[in-house]
Amino acid sequence: MTSLPTLLTDGSCAAVRLEARGLSMGYAHSQVIEHLDLLIPPGQVTAIVGPNGCGKSTLLAGLSRLHKPSAGAVLLDGKAIASLPSREVARRLALLPQDASAPDGLSVAELIRFGRQPHQSLLRQWSEQDQAIVDAALAAADLLELAERPLESMSGGQRQRAWIAMAIAQATPLLLLDEPTSALDLGHQIEVFELIRQLAAAGKTIVMVVHDLSSACRYADHLVAMHQGQIIAQGAPSDVVTAELVERLYGVRCVLLQDPLSATPIIAGIQRSTRPTEG
Repeated sequence: MTSLPTLLTDGSCAAVRLEARGLSMGYAHSQVIEHLDLLIPPGQVTAIVGPNGCGKSTLLAGLSRLHKPSAGAVLLDGKAIASLPSREVARRLALLPQDASAPDGLSVAELIRFGRQPHQSLLRQWSEQDQAIVDAALAAADLLELAERPLESMSGGQRQRAWIAMAIAQATPLLLLDEPTSALDLGHQIEVFELIRQLAAAGKTIVMVVHDLSSACRYADHLVAMHQGQIIAQGAPSDVVTAELVERLYGVRCVLLQDPLSATPIIAGIQRSTRPTEG
């Protein structure tokens, strides 16, 4: 991906405050999260980590108003997000879910144009600025040459970059990403994470669910570690990631090293723990 054009950040990076208070969520008769409190640091990259089934994606769905809580509330700039008009939420918060899908035959450029919908109205139709933002998002995601390609004809990594470009084109101060690099090879993973860092440097608030703990440590300012629906540690990665935390989260023993470039923790020497994991 190329450097982030100023067009994609101007006027869309005002400080935004997102928090959960006493949040409880689940599916059918299964409770996944109970009485959870969380404040997302504005203008930073927050990574949510933890084992499969711990509630990471459920929490992200609740923060984005995609999933209704059974108790508690999510507040956006101090107001209950459930009470805000949908268009207002969409102008302040963009979500890239893990299982994003699009109609057959949709081109890359057409998908990215959907990111501009919250900014359209009867009094404000498609403009040259909208098209410029779409073009800039295509360039940032290295997709200009593929703009007219149908999504279904592209590789998984290319499709993922198209979805990320759509979220960027929405031009919101807050961006929620559920495993944004899951379909990407190593090179494109790094490009996506570096783009996320550029967005944060421009003032955007980013929340992302990440499976790879070393990547989360390297690219996030704030780490939220979840286990069995609860937050068991949070803070700067270098402060909260310990061998004990890794064993509690994933049931493995490890050695923590320091990345010589970023000075963040690297997980090495992984072995299955002989200690029973909780739950």
